[in-house]
Amino acid sequence: MARKRTRPPLELIGPEDNEGLHTPLSRARITQAALQLLNERGLKELSMRKVADALSVQTASLYYHVQGKDQLLQLLTDKISSEMDWPDPSLPWKVQLLSWGEQFRQVLGRYRDAAELFQATIGLGYHRLTQIEKLYHMLAEAGFPDPQIPWIASMLKSYVLGFVAEETRFATAATDSASTPDQLSEQYNEFYSRLSPEQFPHLIRLAPYTVNTDWQQEFDFGFRVLLDGLSQKLASDRS
Repeated sequence: MARKRTRPPLELIGPEDNEGLHTPLSRARITQAALQLLNERGLKELSMRKVADALSVQTASLYYHVQGKDQLLQLLTDKISSEMDWPDPSLPWKVQLLSWGEQFRQVLGRYRDAAELFQATIGLGYHRLTQIEKLYHMLAEAGFPDPQIPWIASMLKSYVLGFVAEETRFATAATDSASTPDQLSEQYNEFYSRLSPEQFPHLIRLAPYTVNTDWQQEFDFGFRVLLDGLSQKLASDRS
């Protein structure tokens, strides 16, 4: 009787394949096909069967390389994480973190539903763990105490993921309605203008800033507010 292979519940997903150069089907090929499907159909439509169809193989053949959909999603986040560039470590810590946040936003923006994908998974892949390690290192070098470093990292990550998710939803809504982002903004402006001034005075007054947002300016503003608050917290803890 063949010995059944067992795997630990948590497993570091390495940065490279171990199947060899001449394997027709490999983890890298599966990941690339899944990434293409993610962009074409979105996270909700992604499945092992559809990846197998895209590769013209039987679904069962994928399981020799990938344990299942959960690991496939981990592989996708790891592939996306591998595209991160890192700031010069000699720069001030706030400059480094701002650069990291913008780079993370840009990388997520390259792939459909990437923010949702990261929110739905935990970090087990080599590249994603490397991203966390380097973020922790930046915060440690800035002088934050160890117990606070994971909290701060989570807060910054959540800001970027939440922002990209909102940015993506707006772009998707424009595409689904066959409109440009500017046209969709105008539709929302018209909607707000029809609201009751007595019941919604602030919504009406602030509508132009709500729906005609400059995404880059808004992202920078929010991230700098977080960094300014962290800087003040660090200074007060040291005094």
